[in-house]
Amino acid sequence: MSFRPFLFVWTIVTVYLVMMGEASTPSYIQYTTVTGFFLQDEPSTNPGSFDYTAVNFGLIDRPYDTDGEYDPRAEKTQWQRFDHQVFRYNRQSGRNVQYKVIFMGRHGEGYHNVAESFYGTPAWNCYWSEKDGNGTVTWADAHITEAGVKQAQKANAFWAKELTEQKVPAPERYYTSPLELDRCLSTANITFSGLHLPSRRPFVPEVKELLREAIGIHTCDRRSSKTYIHHTYPTYTFEAGFAENDLLWRPDLRETDPATEARLKTLLDDVFSHDDSTYISFTSHSGAIAAALRAISHRPFSLVTGAVIPVLIKAETVQGSPPSTSIPASTGAPSCTANPTPSPTS
Repeated sequence: MSFRPFLFVWTIVTVYLVMMGEASTPSYIQYTTVTGFFLQDEPSTNPGSFDYTAVNFGLIDRPYDTDGEYDPRAEKTQWQRFDHQVFRYNRQSGRNVQYKVIFMGRHGEGYHNVAESFYGTPAWNCYWSEKDGNGTVTWADAHITEAGVKQAQKANAFWAKELTEQKVPAPERYYTSPLELDRCLSTANITFSGLHLPSRRPFVPEVKELLREAIGIHTCDRRSSKTYIHHTYPTYTFEAGFAENDLLWRPDLRETDPATEARLKTLLDDVFSHDDSTYISFTSHSGAIAAALRAISHRPFSLVTGAVIPVLIKAETVQGSPPSTSIPASTGAPSCTANPTPSPTS
């Protein structure tokens, strides 16, 4: 029987659900972004020039409805008052509604990012992304560059400052993409190691399969084995059912944007259904974070490598079947319209 490309899209979610032991339910979770709290929510904020470290993670300096009861003497920081506002949202919400704050961090610059910039996106997508490297640099399951390390160190220093000065709530849970030691796994380690975290909120990240980048064709998005990840990061944990080898990546098909969004929606459903934490950290990728933002109806907001975006999410469990959606079939690599390996000029 010949392979049908559209089956690949459904395999991604189906395999995960089988691994997690989940069954279908007569309800679904509807997500919305609660706007008015972060500059990244505002249409007037330019993602290209935005620096989260210059503006308190983007938290808007504003009063809250709960300030009178919580901070009548105006002694608390903006983050402390925001934390109380979120606490009040959860306390007053019905049993089918919950609020979480997720810090979505993009990994530091990797060698695949450098290669795409060097060759250009068209040549990268049609030719170079399928290679393991160019003979000088390897980008399969891409490692982080020195610039990427510095971006993660910048995030670490900013977290240290915010925890001390602004009393920002530390994440209660840490989730990371499984894509390689010097990309997401390493970025998370550099970002959160050495911080003075509350004893009840230690940095013990969990590796989650569906938090990875768009799947297929690009070798930089093919993950290493579970054994290799565990050997490199022995303190990291794995979600239940995490496979030894990469069951999702294919060399000939690339996941479409709607399929990535559906996958990230499945990830969010898992987190909101099984994790009682209010503050959560994701360390992931530009495409995966963009898909997650679409899944929660957030405005488009592209992150540069190493950047972080916090979002306040309202999740409501709705009885009945979810709205039907159409997910386009996975696609092959685009054809090159120009020579991707031009000879150097003299």
